[in-house]
Amino acid sequence: MGPLVVAVGALLLAAPATSALTLVDMRDRQVTLPAPPQRIVSLVPSVTELMFALGGEGRLVGVTDYCDFPPAAKQKPSVGGMIAPSLETIVALRPDLVIATDAGSRQETLAQLQRLGIPVYLVHANSVAQMLDVGARLGALTGREVSAARLTAHLRQRIRAVEVAVAPFRPPRVLYVLWPEPLVVPGRDAIVTELIRRAGGQSVSAEEPSDYPRFSVEAAVARAPEVIILARHGTGSEPIARDQWDKLGNLPAVRAGRVHAVDGNVLHRYGPRVVDGLELLARMIHPEAFP
Repeated sequence: MGPLVVAVGALLLAAPATSALTLVDMRDRQVTLPAPPQRIVSLVPSVTELMFALGGEGRLVGVTDYCDFPPAAKQKPSVGGMIAPSLETIVALRPDLVIATDAGSRQETLAQLQRLGIPVYLVHANSVAQMLDVGARLGALTGREVSAARLTAHLRQRIRAVEVAVAPFRPPRVLYVLWPEPLVVPGRDAIVTELIRRAGGQSVSAEEPSDYPRFSVEAAVARAPEVIILARHGTGSEPIARDQWDKLGNLPAVRAGRVHAVDGNVLHRYGPRVVDGLELLARMIHPEAFP
């Protein structure tokens, strides 16, 4: 046996074993890959945040223009927007998996990726439990199960601490404004509604069907919110103007000076920062619980 044969044999023995795997995504679609993904394009900002939180960012070869956290995410090649990313750029990045969402990605884009032979894994999250599930799935996809378990345990601990802190207090009525004109609020199935509840509040729009319905100012006034929270959108953007609410001096929230602004990025995305958002909400809704 010559030295070259010995060397090749040693390399084969040292090479990591790879095999095809079939996954089931969060829309119960089967996704078959020839091997664990090494080059991933994320079309979902919350997925990008979770990948970084798990230490799996080395496998991210492309993100969207909206993937702006952590700051290092902005150093990754961009494929454009979530809804209509550049297919040419995605192909040029040679991904072995694209992660998209059923809420923000167009069916047409997903179908084109499939035709190009690029596997697509769909995520879906409208709740804290589903956010944690996305993290666990990304951990399994990237071989970082231990990191995912550690992250999940830490987030659960912080969530529980908030719930315990606010439990002794009466839940005040909360109006959360996602958009002022037309007025858009979180409905029954929105993760923000769940976060308000976990933070010890009672959303005045919690029974509205759909995730983010339009709402009339008259209906908001009729429900006499005791806390009003105005969300701003996008890093560095200004808070929603509060003038229209300050004019409604009879509202309990305005009389008590309880109109607040918050960065929507920490409440609307289902990444790990959603727990930062929960802690912010709790301090706005129950300042007495956090002296």
